[in-house]
Amino acid sequence: MSLTLGFAVYVVIWWLTLFMILPWGISPINPDDLLPGEDPGAPAKPKLLKKFIITTGVSLVFFVIFYFVYESGVISFRE
Repeated sequence: MSLTLGFAVYVVIWWLTLFMILPWGISPINPDDLLPGEDPGAPAKPKLLKKFIITTGVSLVFFVIFYFVYESGVISFRE
């Protein structure tokens, strides 16, 4: 696997993992605390840095699994 292919696969896995992790731990804003123009569906505290760190770790695990499957030839992507 080339470095470019590995990076591209990791980026795709990272984004897919991010969209799976984003809904974790979301609590809505209290309707009494809303200011004019604020979306009532927005999360109160999104904790994005924590979610980015978790996403990076989980996607690294998925990438390592993909890498070993790709390199071992268990699943061939060329045929």
